[in-house]
Amino acid sequence: MARFAIGDLQGCATELRALLARLKFAADRDQLWFVGDLVNRGPESLDCLRLIRALGDNAVVVLGNHDLHLLARGYGADLKDKPGDTLSEILRAPDRVALLQWLLGRPLAYQHAPHGELLVHAGLVPQWTASQAVALSQEVHTALQADPEDFFAHMYGDKPDLWAEDLRGAERLRFIVNTLTRLRVCTAAGRVALKAKGPPRPGAGLLPWFEVPGRASRDTRIVFGHWSTLGYVNAHGVIGLDTGCVWGGSLTAVNLDQPIQPISVPCAGYQEPGEP
Repeated sequence: MARFAIGDLQGCATELRALLARLKFAADRDQLWFVGDLVNRGPESLDCLRLIRALGDNAVVVLGNHDLHLLARGYGADLKDKPGDTLSEILRAPDRVALLQWLLGRPLAYQHAPHGELLVHAGLVPQWTASQAVALSQEVHTALQADPEDFFAHMYGDKPDLWAEDLRGAERLRFIVNTLTRLRVCTAAGRVALKAKGPPRPGAGLLPWFEVPGRASRDTRIVFGHWSTLGYVNAHGVIGLDTGCVWGGSLTAVNLDQPIQPISVPCAGYQEPGEP
């Protein structure tokens, strides 16, 4: 059995099929780990959802910010299409309800017990251990399952921007969601800068979340995506897999059970490079 981790799809099902062929993926033998953002911006979001849902237990999926945006649209949030959104086909599909219910059941963080790796879409603030991130993900999952409409009514926003154990209610849930699905950079104290775009800028007082000295999760190998302008990363105990497929980059996988080497297929590019 091999465990293949795969970067952000964003609706690029054709490239996913090409990558699975290159990996020689076998559903009776292998497992796929998806870092989130299965949908949006690319032309085949519906195909991506159907393909991955059909894999059953062979697919481990965590939610990304675009997946949550689809769920917010599907569960009644008063949202219009953002520029570049390609979610309408899913929302009109005859199997829309089954697909959205399946996606709603995915966590924000997953830790593989035998080997210990943590799978998230974006990152962790330096105060969190891997096990704490999983526990906080479960808090979000519980709230999301209990009342999706209320959850999405309060999910959007950039505040608070600093973790505190005594955060409660919507503010606590929003900070957890923002960290696990949107984080790229933060200060050494863990204050997040969610609007920071592009590669990190030296001297700005902000560090990639995984470069913060002494972060509590440094003893856990973390697999993430979300940061296409950063590209592939294998350093600081993390593996970053967003290589900008939808922007004309590549779709990248690694075999987590072998010495880490990226395996990529080229992508056609369906949107102009910009904010993923």
